[in-house]
Amino acid sequence: MALSSIAGVKSGAVQCPSCAREVPPGSRFCGFCGQSISSVSQMPTVAAATGSPAAAARPASLDTAPAHGFTPGAILGDRYRIVGLLGSGGMGEVYRADDLKLGQPVALKFLARALASDPVRRERLFAEVRVTRQLSHPNICRVYDIAEHEGMHFLSMEFIDGEDLASLIKRIGYLPHEKAVDIARQLASGLAAAHARGVLHRDLKPANIMIDGGGRVRITDFGLAVAAGDEARTADVSGTPAYMAPEQLAGEGSSVRSDIYSLGLVLYEMYCGRKAFSATSMAELRSQKETRPPTPPSEIRAGIDPIMERVIMRCLERDPALRPASAIQLTSALPGGDPLAAALAAGETPSPEMVAASGLKEGLRPAVAFVLLLAIALGTIAATFMNSRAVLLERVDAGRPPAFLIERAKEIVRDAGYTAPPADSAYGFTYYTDFFTYIEAADKSSRRWDRLNEFTPFVLWYRQSPRPLERTAFLIDRGGASFSDPAFQFSGDVRIRLDSQGRLRTFEAIPPEIAADSAATAPDWKKLFSLAGFDLSKWKAAAPERNPLFYADARAAWEGVLDGQKAVPVRIEASAYQGKPVSFEIIGPWTRATRTVPAPVRRGRRSPTPSPSFSSAFSSSEE
Repeated sequence: MALSSIAGVKSGAVQCPSCAREVPPGSRFCGFCGQSISSVSQMPTVAAATGSPAAAARPASLDTAPAHGFTPGAILGDRYRIVGLLGSGGMGEVYRADDLKLGQPVALKFLARALASDPVRRERLFAEVRVTRQLSHPNICRVYDIAEHEGMHFLSMEFIDGEDLASLIKRIGYLPHEKAVDIARQLASGLAAAHARGVLHRDLKPANIMIDGGGRVRITDFGLAVAAGDEARTADVSGTPAYMAPEQLAGEGSSVRSDIYSLGLVLYEMYCGRKAFSATSMAELRSQKETRPPTPPSEIRAGIDPIMERVIMRCLERDPALRPASAIQLTSALPGGDPLAAALAAGETPSPEMVAASGLKEGLRPAVAFVLLLAIALGTIAATFMNSRAVLLERVDAGRPPAFLIERAKEIVRDAGYTAPPADSAYGFTYYTDFFTYIEAADKSSRRWDRLNEFTPFVLWYRQSPRPLERTAFLIDRGGASFSDPAFQFSGDVRIRLDSQGRLRTFEAIPPEIAADSAATAPDWKKLFSLAGFDLSKWKAAAPERNPLFYADARAAWEGVLDGQKAVPVRIEASAYQGKPVSFEIIGPWTRATRTVPAPVRRGRRSPTPSPSFSSAFSSSEE
């Protein structure tokens, strides 16, 4: 809860922690926004100023007179020295303090005096400690212990020097895409850790999400959390109505997918800068959630990542069965999502459950399982062969950093004249398999593999499209595109390959379906050669031999040699439409015509079929 929603409350009045409107004393919900007033979860775990980021280091209420009478410098239990009041509200107060034994800053959370004697409230405070101490994750606020001072119980917990998400959204509106995806990934990771321990949060909302000065996210306030198997407690209607799933509001109980729904509402607010539902009463709020989906984010503001919109709307499905089955699956569906990589980056050891739950399905059909089993068997047979290739790849220079290559690919696409912002893009790394075969057959010298650094076999592939790139292969459920899946078929689609130094190796683009009424423009072949790292003047013009995959009104070809491969003849073929490149390819002795059907052979002999000359390493989707 932001300080703006808890500071300046009139004596004897109750203020909504969400919309800051006064509500009658004793009310359980705000009549304006439906916010829960009586929930202990409205207490801030930590609070932050709502001004500039620089002001967040010193909350505005540090000098506010505390209701519990603790002034800066006061010592509690011979251990905690009060620094100042972080925030207060109808449910209690949170102080910043120094732990004198450990020499660390902490946050101390007290129940309001009027509630301190309530056994139900006190038990919730104890339950919060019991639940949270089971959880250890970088994206969950740590609760250390519970203590007592002059008959008042309080929690000691991690102090987070930052701002809650509610105040951040209120201050800046919707979040930039990159920041929103990063926060979404951290939230899903923390929620997955809680669910893995059988804990349901039940009150996930922006006010219970803290972001420190380094951008690290923490989920806070597990005061309403319950064990997933506790049917008696999961069935009660507890939480903040504005962020509850329809089944929670209907009293049908909570589940992992209820928390997923709440997370979807948080993501919606991050991208749109406003709540998904705007109701003036509990009855209206319940009706909205049960009868219609929220307005798609793309209809609220332009530029919403279509992948992110699909994730959000799937989280907000009214039927729990249609939502992601787990937070790990949600992480997988995020742009560039890879829960295993995220876990490793956070210093965690991925659990078997994380690996098993990586897809969007909860199980496999027998036919799919059989195909996967067959693939594993074939993979085992090929392991020896691939191991020798892996040893050779270790001899190749690593080249430029991946981030550089990705940006270089985007720059090349723009330089080629395709400047319209794409709706979606993807990239991955691979290597030329046929180049290895060629060297094995054509060069028997002891230093033959040194040539791997002359014509680098590692390549980055990059593709972009004016439409979302959704993979269709049945083995992949996550939606991440590959170089060939989904099909390369729409005008404006572009895909290229670069070597490990960022030089162009192949280029393909689909020209407009309907010809534009414009004067013919000569293609700039020199620019393409420059992007490939070649000097056009050193190449001899030749007659084109290969037809491009898509229509072009200009074709050209050249012959020459690559640097370091003086004895190896190489062709370059290119095509263009109205001055913009449609294709560009370097053709060496190792390059096969993969679109040509092999000629028939005599009976009893198997006809070889063309196969891709690339071996996939990994890929990632992005905006």
